[in-house]
Amino acid sequence: MAAEQAETPAGSVLCVGLATVDVVHRVPAFPEANTKLTATRQDVAAGGPATNAAVTAAALGSRVTLLTALGTHPLAHSVRDELTAFRISVRDATPDRVDAPGVSSVAVHEGTGERSVVSADARGVDPCPPAELTQLVSSADVLLIDGHHPRLALAAAQTAARLGVVVVFDAGRYKPHHDQLLDWADVAVCSGDYRLPNCEQEERTIRALAERVAVGAMTRGHDPIVWWRDDLRGEVPVPVVSVQDTLGAGDVFHGAFAHAVAAGAWDGGKVADHLAFAARVAGLRVQFAGPRTWLEKLPSVVDLGSVQAR
Repeated sequence: MAAEQAETPAGSVLCVGLATVDVVHRVPAFPEANTKLTATRQDVAAGGPATNAAVTAAALGSRVTLLTALGTHPLAHSVRDELTAFRISVRDATPDRVDAPGVSSVAVHEGTGERSVVSADARGVDPCPPAELTQLVSSADVLLIDGHHPRLALAAAQTAARLGVVVVFDAGRYKPHHDQLLDWADVAVCSGDYRLPNCEQEERTIRALAERVAVGAMTRGHDPIVWWRDDLRGEVPVPVVSVQDTLGAGDVFHGAFAHAVAAGAWDGGKVADHLAFAARVAGLRVQFAGPRTWLEKLPSVVDLGSVQAR
């Protein structure tokens, strides 16, 4: 069931990327080889970076469209139905696909909140852009791409650049086609594990990214977020919270960031403020077990300034 939308200014966000079915088990310990384990909780929900970001942005009040690859399989219908309940407009680039969408098997450690994920992601599914792509992009204030479905992502980013729509690139794990996508990004927000080729150290990756993308940031778990804007550098502290579940926390961060950008005119000057807002939303997410439970508390995000920062 969709959470009540938060009372914040609304913009329009187009998310392009992966949609999966996540089967999430909460476990007292990660299983060893050739063992069986009884979960203490089970959740089944739509997943994938762009999808989780879309849910977050929609719950915060943005008008959201998700362009992804689903098809006609019954599992695809379950994803579509859930997202529709969040008032997300779903556009399917593979309407005739009969195979099941990717299914992610997720284990979340109930003691630490850490997660272990096995997924096919978007392997073997790289659809052509739909005829309505220009219309979809032109209706958005922000385009968020997660790097999956490379042809869709690249075409959407190029179209956004032509139309003056802000492109936010969610850089989770480096893939070779990211080299093309980075050329079209206005903002790159990457995880602390993201590494460009020949840039094994965090600082070298940040410097290399800053040479290619004018505005960006790197999240680093509970450590401060590093951001850059042209020649400026800075850090944003993250909330200190009790962590129950880290699944999708990065996706939530990107969705909240895209929502913040879409809510006002973008010039890069408020990147630190937008990152701080996204960190507060992600900090809320990790305090609750399960993919969607945290959304019930989301309207309180405007009061999260009282949360102590690290």
